[in-house]
Amino acid sequence: MPTKHIQTPDAPAAIGPYSQGVVANGFLFTAGQIALDPASGTMSTGDVAAQTELVMRNLLGVITAAGATWGDVVKTNIYLHDMAHFATVNEIYGRWIGEARPARATVQVSGLPRGALVEIDAVVVVK
Repeated sequence: MPTKHIQTPDAPAAIGPYSQGVVANGFLFTAGQIALDPASGTMSTGDVAAQTELVMRNLLGVITAAGATWGDVVKTNIYLHDMAHFATVNEIYGRWIGEARPARATVQVSGLPRGALVEIDAVVVVK
């Protein structure tokens, strides 16, 4: 089965040699989303809450472009620059995903692209 590359203006354009998402064998694999504004390509200078809101909006843009919803998400990975931000990110993430309960990993990393405080990617079942 061929792969399909997802391209949407509702998420930031790739800033390197990768796709916003790739559909393969009935799954969408998203690129990690950081707090880049899709329209301007500029990085958010907000705190972790503001960045997480933008990250979730960007992630939803890719998921929607593939014809899926939060309920189709089966796995996410959250990368935090500082684990002290876990509670804030967790609350915002929970509000965005609603009743969906994908498997998830959350890890602290020493750095993220463009100085981001949070990055999230997802694996999604597509129909």
